[in-house]
Amino acid sequence: MAISYSEHSIEKVTFNLDKNLKEKVMALKKEMGVSLSSIYNEAIADYLKRKELERWEEAASKAVNDQEYRSFGEVVGEDDGGFHEY
Repeated sequence: MAISYSEHSIEKVTFNLDKNLKEKVMALKKEMGVSLSSIYNEAIADYLKRKELERWEEAASKAVNDQEYRSFGEVVGEDDGGFHEY
């Protein structure tokens, strides 16, 4: 997955990384012929997508288990799909 960004949206960050993990990342960098920056950007983007999906799944689970929400869904589901004047 290629990350595209403009020169103006780049910000340098510093963080600590376990030595063993860093060695694995360095080996991957060499094997793939890519920059550390691209590996870190892709990993963080994937992490954020996964966490967003987890939040959506948690919210959906809460909605399904919420009796008031389920009752509302049943009422809305009874709509015949026709047009209504208000």
